[in-house]
Amino acid sequence: MKKAFMGIRLKRLREERRLTQQAVASAIGISLSYLNQLENNQRPLTISVLLKLNAAFGVDVQLFSADDEARLIADLREALSDPQIGETISTAELRELAVNMPAVGRVLVSLNRRHRQAIEQTAALAARLGEDRQAETAMLPSTPYEEVRDFFYERHNYIAELDDAAEQLARELNPSAATAPSVLAGHLQARHGVTVLVDRAATDAHRRFDPSSRTVHLSRRLKPGQQAFQLATQIALLTLERELTHLVDGAGFANAETRSLARIGLANYFAGALIMPYGRFLAAAKQRRYDIELLGQEFGVGFETVCHRLSTLQRSAARGVPFFFIRVDRAGNISKRQSATDFHFSRIGGTCPLWNVYEAFASPGRILTQVARMPDERTYLWIARTVSHKSAGYGSLSKIFAVALGCDIRHADEIVYSRGLNVHDPASATPIGMGCKVCERADCPQRAFPPLGRPLVIDDKQSLFAPYAASAR
Repeated sequence: MKKAFMGIRLKRLREERRLTQQAVASAIGISLSYLNQLENNQRPLTISVLLKLNAAFGVDVQLFSADDEARLIADLREALSDPQIGETISTAELRELAVNMPAVGRVLVSLNRRHRQAIEQTAALAARLGEDRQAETAMLPSTPYEEVRDFFYERHNYIAELDDAAEQLARELNPSAATAPSVLAGHLQARHGVTVLVDRAATDAHRRFDPSSRTVHLSRRLKPGQQAFQLATQIALLTLERELTHLVDGAGFANAETRSLARIGLANYFAGALIMPYGRFLAAAKQRRYDIELLGQEFGVGFETVCHRLSTLQRSAARGVPFFFIRVDRAGNISKRQSATDFHFSRIGGTCPLWNVYEAFASPGRILTQVARMPDERTYLWIARTVSHKSAGYGSLSKIFAVALGCDIRHADEIVYSRGLNVHDPASATPIGMGCKVCERADCPQRAFPPLGRPLVIDDKQSLFAPYAASAR
């Protein structure tokens, strides 16, 4: 048994039983001074003293369990990690709270859970009343990433100022072919006096700009398409200062971190538009029926980058298919979500496990298709595929995501991925939802828990909601 200083717990035990120190010391056969040292954390609690406490007072030894402390520390870390709190709490402080004042720690955890449940219930009920996004934005605490995502969502993922500027520059650089890294590097040198160097040493940073030497350093791990994207981003940061500032100021972001993140997001938007100029890219997309792999080959970029660009084709005079784009990991965390229309990506209770974006992990590199129907009977065509990013050699961890691109079923005939699907038969669609907590499908075989705000009727068929029902059979 490691040394355990449990003075506060001993004091609490004594106060609950309304005993003096002398009474406790006499009952367990130790001196008054020894008990006083234990209560003031001057000596650790030993197994022999713990056993005497159990024998004299029937104390549950779990009250002094280190495993219980570890669980409470983890719960406290989750409860107190909200960026809205504005305080950084160290592990040492959390451990001190869990060890010496566990009851206070448990109350904090309980309050945090009730707070989260109240937010989820309010947002879920508002979603059923048709106020989903507004209520969600108002009630859920926003991180800088979520604020920036909401900014792009409100603009329908289309920034006309940047798209037009990128297309104009693309015409000047190379009016008929893909914009290669060498072309962008030549432009940076000729127009801005900036030299591009590929670092020999492997670094985590994809791009690093040294303003004193007017040098852009690129990681040697980048493929040509990634190099072009990074150079195009640097061009945006050098040449569009006024435009970027105007867009960021107009968004009314709350803090400097969000403003900085939005600036990078807008520069990345320009980069995608420069490498895949609107008019040329839209014409190619329509000609190839939105075949992502063929478009990637033509413009020299990857699968995910093409999906990004397809979700931005909303120029008023020349619209493409309005796509929704999402990227998730195996745990269901959504790291990217963009929508050219008003498709709702819920933050409440995760997403639907019947969605093919999660099935993609079982078939790496293969494009999966799905006709999916939402609870409101709207039907969508979805495609999904895994993408991976590995920056180091053998034995290093790689990042694996699943990306999904979807559109309303009325556009299915325009898209190559509808081939072989019975897109006009409602019975062929997979019923999915925004997540179990807001989904009303009572007969879903994959439901994890009942919808918020609805009474739960327990019967033999609903043993999923009773954790011990399966083991009891």
